Amino acid sequence: MDNQAIRYSFGGDEHLFAEVSESMSLSAFFQGLAMTNALKAQEIDGILDICLANASFQIRFNPDIIAPDELLNRVKTLENQSNAGKILQTRIVEIPVYYNDPWTHETLMRFRDRHQDPQSTDLEYAARINGYDSVDAFIEAHSASPWFVSMVGFVAGLPFMFQMVTQDKQIEVPKYLSPRTDSPRQTVGHGGCFGCIYSVKGAGGYQMFGITPVPIYDPQQTIRHLQSSMVFFRAGDIVRFKAIDREEYDQTLEAVENGQYTLRTRPFTFDLVAYQADPDDYKTQVTEALYVD
Repeated sequence: MDNQAIRYSFGGDEHLFAEVSESMSLSAFFQGLAMTNALKAQEIDGILDICLANASFQIRFNPDIIAPDELLNRVKTLENQSNAGKILQTRIVEIPVYYNDPWTHETLMRFRDRHQDPQSTDLEYAARINGYDSVDAFIEAHSASPWFVSMVGFVAGLPFMFQMVTQDKQIEVPKYLSPRTDSPRQTVGHGGCFGCIYSVKGAGGYQMFGITPVPIYDPQQTIRHLQSSMVFFRAGDIVRFKAIDREEYDQTLEAVENGQYTLRTRPFTFDLVAYQADPDDYKTQVTEALYVD
C-alpha cells in the first residue's frame, strides 16, 4: 500500500467518495478492493451501491437510513485489511489484437489536427516517446506483458487496464489534445498509463494501436462468450494480448459471427505480495498458466 492516507469526501447527500491514492498502483487497487469487499459482506442497511475504480471507490447511500458520519466511520474501520485482501481468485484472458489495422488507421488519419504529432501515426508517436526504435518493438512491449483490469466503466463494458511491469517499463502516452468524435468498436487504445478496449463505437481520446475481432459487450447476449453477461470484463481480470495478422483477424471474426469462437481463459490465483517481490518472474507464471491445457 502507498504511504498515503485515504482521502474521503461527500458528494451531495447520497455519495461518499474515497480516494485511496492519487496515482494508480496495484497496491492502491487491492486496498480499495479489500475495503469494498468487506463493506459488501457487512450488508449495511442504507448502502445502495458500491463502485470500485482504479485507485478509489464511491458509495451511494440513503441518508435517511444511515447517517453520513456513521457510514464514514464504518468505512474507516476497514482501512487496515489483512493479507487476505491481497489474494484474488480471478482469470487470465487472451485477447487477439490486429495492430496497425486499416480501420483505426483510417480513423486516426481523419483526426490528425487533434493530435500532438500530426506527422506520425498513434503507434509511431507512442513508440518514439517511450524510447522504442520501431513500431514493431513497441508492439512487442505492449503485448509481451500481461495487463490487470482495474476498472470497468465510463461506457458499458470498457476495461481500464494497468500493465504488469515495473514502473520504469510502464508505457505512458498522453490522450489526444481534444477527443475524436469517432473510434471503431473494439479499438485497443491507450491514455496515460492505462490501456483500454473500446466496447462500442463512439467518441474517444485514447491513442489507437489496433483492433480486436472479439466483442466484449453485447446487450442482446447472442455472442457465445457473452450469453451469461452482456459485459465480459470484470475488475481483477488479467489480459494477455496476442498479436495477429489480417488473415487471423478475418478467421476469428468469422468464427465469432458463426458462434464457433471460444475465448482462451484460465482460472488464476493472483498474489499481490508475490507479484511485488518479483514482477518479471510473476508475469512469466501468468503467461505459463494461460497456455497450460
